[in-house]
This record gives sequence, structure tokens and C-alpha cells, in this order.
Amino acid sequence: MADFLIIGGGLIGLLTARTLSASGAKVILVERGQLGQESSWAGGGILSPLYPWKYPAAVNELAAWSQVRYRQLIEELEQATGVDAEWTQSGLLILDGDQRKAALAWAPACAATVQPVDASAIQRLEPALPANHPSGLWMPEVAQIRNPLLIQALREDLRLRGVRVAENTEVTHLLSKKERIRGVQTEYSEVMADKVIVACGAWSATLLKELGREVPVMPVRGQMILFRMQPGQLQHIVLWQGHYVIPRRDGRVLVGSTMEDVGFDKKVTDEARDGLIRVACEMVPALADASMERHWAGLRPGSPTGVPFIGAHPKIDDLFINAGHFRNGVVMAPASAQLLTDIVQNQPTIMETSPFALNNCSTAA
Repeated sequence: MADFLIIGGGLIGLLTARTLSASGAKVILVERGQLGQESSWAGGGILSPLYPWKYPAAVNELAAWSQVRYRQLIEELEQATGVDAEWTQSGLLILDGDQRKAALAWAPACAATVQPVDASAIQRLEPALPANHPSGLWMPEVAQIRNPLLIQALREDLRLRGVRVAENTEVTHLLSKKERIRGVQTEYSEVMADKVIVACGAWSATLLKELGREVPVMPVRGQMILFRMQPGQLQHIVLWQGHYVIPRRDGRVLVGSTMEDVGFDKKVTDEARDGLIRVACEMVPALADASMERHWAGLRPGSPTGVPFIGAHPKIDDLFINAGHFRNGVVMAPASAQLLTDIVQNQPTIMETSPFALNNCSTAA
């Protein structure tokens, strides 16, 4: 029997499995589909919340802890697996001049570098942009990774660590007795473990509901498109009016994204595609001549404030949750994995746990 059974093979579940395994625990991970094919695949890989000053302190605390460790994580994974997830310090150029006051008030408390820039500085930083933005903000320390490559590296890393991974295996029920978790029922068999961690993103609430606790984690569809340009034609991540463009090393440029409350519907729409193309070409005119390679959608695990739930279930012993990261799952993932590992192993935690407790959820069945 395993020490831990993790439900969910997205980035949060994979990193939680890696962190627990590194501590010597025996870990099983169960994923309803293929590893990392939901929200983790769909995200842009920006290692910062968008407009971080708009988020609660708990989100920024998780992000900051992760940001200073991400490069080492990517290097460790590449050394172990040969897969480079392309950590790149692109910097983030924000073209929303109205965010200046809030950003500059936020930066000192978070030890973040935020520099006001005028129109000439914007043009020097990113010549591919139109010369119609009078002011903005420059965050030179912001980096990015390529989500699919990170998932690939983690898959191989877990294999090397001996973590048992079961893909295409849906958990249908949580098995508990006398208010203590025993394991799970999958579509194929029962799987027992001393402790169970629910990290299945937007599907977490559905699974936990049978235990008599409503958890406000809901799917939020995000649609994105991918262009191909020449490498170096666009050099920095650019954010404007809630949309972003992200240049990859190979010249691909990712553009996102929508936020749609449509339940578990992952279909892409012509309306969203056309809207993203229009915004992308307005942000970077050269994209009008670039070929569009792909259009896809993913379901983010939304939560009421953007703060994820990380910790023990309030009613069932040895059951834990690590879900509800909304748009910031990638940047918060290493800290979320470490924090939950600290909690389940009853050791000193990397930060105060109360902001992430499921008891903060006000909705109960």
C-alpha cells in the first residue's frame, strides 16, 4: 500500500508527487486522462501572476517562493531527464499605463522590480510594438517556461524516481470509513493508500462533493492561439488589457486568453479565435503576416479569490486538497507542492497555512 495517492496528473499533482517522493515516500498518481493535458497544457507558462498587485497576498507569496526556485528546478529536471523546459527570463512589458500607481505601491512590499517606462523606452525594449503606447511598466525579472516540456520532464523524472503513474484511470469514488480516508475506487479497481491528495484541478469539487462538502473550485475555459514568427522578432512577454503575447525561443508566439464560464465545455469557438487574432495583431502588427499554427482551449480551476485550497479536508482524516489555482497554477506550483508536503508530513511549513485552508470555504453541504 502506498503512503500517498495523488488524484490528478497536472502540474500541481506531478510536482506534489515529485516533492513527496524526494522525501522518501511511496507515491501513486492516478490521472483520468493523459498527464498534463488539461489546464497545465493550456497555460502560457508565465512565471508571474498577470497584474500581481490585483491578487491577494497569499497568491503573491506562493508565486514569490516559486519564482526564485524555478530555474534550479528546470535545471535539475534537465540534468535528470535530458528534457529542457526552456526557462527563459523574457521580462514582462505591461502596456496598461493606468496600472502604474497600483504597481509601484505593490512592488516594494513584495521586493519586486517594476520600472515605469515611457513611449521611447517601450520602443527600445520591443521594436515590434506599435508606437502608440505613451507609458507602461517593465518587469525585467519575469521568466517563462514551456508547459508541455515541463510536463514531459516531470513524467520522466517520476518514472526514474519509481513513482507509479496510472493514466486513463478515472477515480469514481473516495473510499472512507469512520471519517478517515482509505483509498479510492477507480473505474477498474480499488486503490488503497495511507493518505489521499485531491489535485485534479477543475474536477476537484465534483469528486469531493460526495463527502458532504462543497468546494468552490469551478472550471473556467481559456482559449489560446499559437503563431509562428522568426526567432527574436518578438523578445519579451507583452501584456495589454488582460491579453498577453509570449515569444518562445523557436519563434512561436502564444497569444491568450479568454475567460469563459461554460462549465466543462472545452470546445473552441470561431468568435474567440477571431477576437484573439484581432487583439494579437493590434498588439504586435507583424503577427498579421505570421501563420497561425493552432487554436485550443483548457479548463482552469477557478476559485473565489484566486487563492488555492492547500491543506487537510476539514471532515475526513488523511484526505488533503491542492487545487483551485485558477490562472496561476504554473507560477504557484512548486510552492504549492512544497507547502502541501510540509502539511501532510507534519513538518514546519514554508509559509503560514491558514490562507489556504479549506475551512476558509464558506459553502458547506
